[in-house]
Formats: sequence, structure tokens, C-alpha cells
Amino acid sequence: MATVSFNKATRIYPGGDKPAVDQLELDVADGEFLVLVGPSGCGKSTSLRMLAGLEDVNAGSIHIGDRDVTHLPPKDRDIAMVFQNYALYPHMTVADNMGFALKIAGVPKSEIRQKVEDAAKILDLTEYLGRKPKALSGGQRQRVAMGRAIVREPQVFLMDEPLSNLDAKLRVSTRTQIASLQRRLGITTVYVTHDQVEAMTMGDRVAVLKDGLLQQVDSPRNMYDRPANLFVAGFIGSPAMNLVEVPITDGGVKFGNSVVPVSRDALSQTSDKTVTVGVRPEHFDVVEQNGAAAKALTKETEDAPAGLAVTVNVVEELGADGYVYGTAEVGGEQQDLVVRVSGRAVPEKGTVLHVVPRPGETHVFSTSTGERLSD
Repeated sequence: MATVSFNKATRIYPGGDKPAVDQLELDVADGEFLVLVGPSGCGKSTSLRMLAGLEDVNAGSIHIGDRDVTHLPPKDRDIAMVFQNYALYPHMTVADNMGFALKIAGVPKSEIRQKVEDAAKILDLTEYLGRKPKALSGGQRQRVAMGRAIVREPQVFLMDEPLSNLDAKLRVSTRTQIASLQRRLGITTVYVTHDQVEAMTMGDRVAVLKDGLLQQVDSPRNMYDRPANLFVAGFIGSPAMNLVEVPITDGGVKFGNSVVPVSRDALSQTSDKTVTVGVRPEHFDVVEQNGAAAKALTKETEDAPAGLAVTVNVVEELGADGYVYGTAEVGGEQQDLVVRVSGRAVPEKGTVLHVVPRPGETHVFSTSTGERLSD
């Protein structure tokens, strides 16, 4: 097992002037499952390929354990990579595919057979060892690709969107298998995905990239509860966090016809006249007009309904919960909002809900810089 360190690692593609990965500083602990996530073109796959030795490092360095592998060829890095397209040899059996790298390395046949059988047992592939890849399902092929990596007993697993070719149901079950397998084997793993739900459910820690720059690295829970900036706030969470630009006023911020309390320390960090408030869909309370609940939650302005009026456009009923997709007028402009409601009290399309953020569950960001202001 080994640690992995990116030390200001930079990759600039030939003919480009902007780095695909810009001075990446990232440490992966021994045995950790780290997920790199971000939108297309953010540099996550390039970072993984730099670690694998498939892309040159133009500046900085990469270490695996105490070895500087920055300029080592892939075969000398003691890593195993699992690709999106499985990369299996169609003319070989499952057993031959899994043991091929060991055969090339000159490992004795008896040892190869033992390692392949052990890996097949872990992955529930024993009965398929004599089959060719074309006789397997997508999920089974992906497990064969995993088995090929396992038999090599590398220091680091690298996985580049390994589930993206699977259907939705199989993706959910396979990601659970991969996460539990990694914990059982204890092998340091760097996993790339564009799917933030995948990232949040699999990783010990998650690293979010945008335009080649690391935005935040943290545990899934901390990243959800304390996003470092507007980009992370809008990217992590499904449905996404509501982000609303609102004016600063005495005692907090003006949210529709209510004032939502925000700490003076947070507001003192910006010279802007507005801030961007983030509220997750589950952290809105639907309030009765002029009722005690509304007055208790916010400082209600005189002779006006509490909170923000949201016109319901679409309702997603998910059984236990429902998600209301609506619009509200904020600062003279229409703003899309998502509000989670009880599955037993789903509003009709076209109705108007008045919502206020739950106390202590708001996130405040600088409108100009996007950086987090609230504690």
C-alpha cells in the first residue's frame, strides 16, 4: 500500500496556453478511497492519467509512497488502472484476461491460476472463468476488469469512470460493490467520475475540480454541509442547492418579505451590497401566512406575507418525499427554486407556496468572489 501526492502538478497540452491541470496540490492517504469529481473538461481524468504516467507532467511532481514517479513509465509505477470501456481481450477467456499481466511478467502458471481464482471468488466470477467477454453482461465485464487489476496486487488502483457504461440500476449496485471491495482490500484508490452522487456515496474524501483548479477536498459530509465556494455549493447535492442573490439589510439579508438573520462576522467580510445565499431544498420551511411559525422563523415585515412566494411549476413525487420546482421573484427577476416537501402534502401545480430558510441552515457566499462567508 502507499500514499499518493500531487505537488503543484501541472499539465499543459501542446498548443494550449491554459493548463488542463493547474498546480494540483493533493495528498491521498494510505488505503484511502479518494474521488476526483467535476464537470467535463475540469481536469479530473488528466490528473488521473498524470498519476498513471499516461500524460506528461509539465511542472511539479507526483509521488507514490516515497518514490518520485513524475517521469517514470507506467509499468514502473506499481499501479493498476480500470478503464471506462473495460479494455478486455475478446479472444481470451475471463481467466486469461485476468491473468494476462501476470503472464507477461513471467509469473509461474500455478501462481497465476491461484491469484485468478482468489480474485474471481472475491468478485463472484468463479463460474464465468471459462467464458469469453462477449458472453458476459456489462456489469460482469466490469468485474473482470476489476479482477485483472486485483491480481496484480498494485500499490494504487486508478479508476477512470468505470461505471459510466452501465445502466442506472446496475451502476448503483456496482458502486456499492467497488466501495466495499476497496475497503476490504485496503488498497489506495483514486477514482474519477462526473457523477457527484457517485462521488458522495463512494469516497472517503472527495476532491472537486473546475477548469483545472482544485476547489475543495473534504469528506462527503463536510463538503455537503460547508461548501467552500459557489461552484462547489451548486455542484454537490442532488437536487442542487438553491443560490439566490439577496440584498444585505439590518440584522441579516432580505429574503422576499422576511429578514433572515446572518452573523455580522459573515457580512463584514464583504463590501458588496448583496450576498448570495444558498439553501438546500430540504432546508426550506413552508410557512402559513401570518402564522406563528412564520414569525418565529424570520423577522416578518409589517403587512406582508412571510418569506418568499414560490409559484409551483412541476412536482416530482418520490413516495416519502416530493420536490417542488417553482419560480420566485427576487430583486425584480424570476429565480428558479427547488423545495423538498412531504410526500403526503404535495402542492398542486400553479399554487403559491411561501417558504423561508430554516435557521442555521443557510450558506452565505460573496457575490463578487464566490467564496464562502458564513461559518
